[in-house]
Amino acid sequence: MIDKFGKSILTLFGIGYFKYAPGTLASLVTCLIFYILVRTGNFLSFYNYIIIFLIFILIYSIIFIDKLSYKFKKKDPSEIVIDEFFGQSIVILFAFFLGGNVYIILSLPGSFLIHYILELELLLAFILFRIFDILKPFPINMIDKKIKNGLGVMLDDIVAAIYASITYAVIKKVILLWL
Repeated sequence: MIDKFGKSILTLFGIGYFKYAPGTLASLVTCLIFYILVRTGNFLSFYNYIIIFLIFILIYSIIFIDKLSYKFKKKDPSEIVIDEFFGQSIVILFAFFLGGNVYIILSLPGSFLIHYILELELLLAFILFRIFDILKPFPINMIDKKIKNGLGVMLDDIVAAIYASITYAVIKKVILLWL
């Protein structure tokens, strides 16, 4: 029972079983979840719970990837997409902090005037995270090759999220300088 539940979490309730690009699909679903939270006005009220939830997911995932690795064919199987959910969440939360008051306005119900900013920034966060997660520049590639356990599976996506967040900040700064 616990193994079945654990496998459901690690595969993001079956998204990991999609034949083509399950990691990209998991990142996209993550963006949609955060989009809904912001657009319904629930993001700020659930913010502390989101952080606690993500910490729980990180710890849970590291433990259960190791515990359930025998149920998958490889050490870092493509079916495990909880790492994409976690990494994409980091980039989105970073974008929220960088966005500041824009997201406070966006999270108020009925704020239609600037909602396109949310879509553009989520799209940028999505694209940047996927680029770094797929290309795996140094040291992500080393983590991916050398650390073959639950920590390694999660850590390469965390570092990809950090790279994506830094790139996001640079792009946003350049855009703001042009405005």
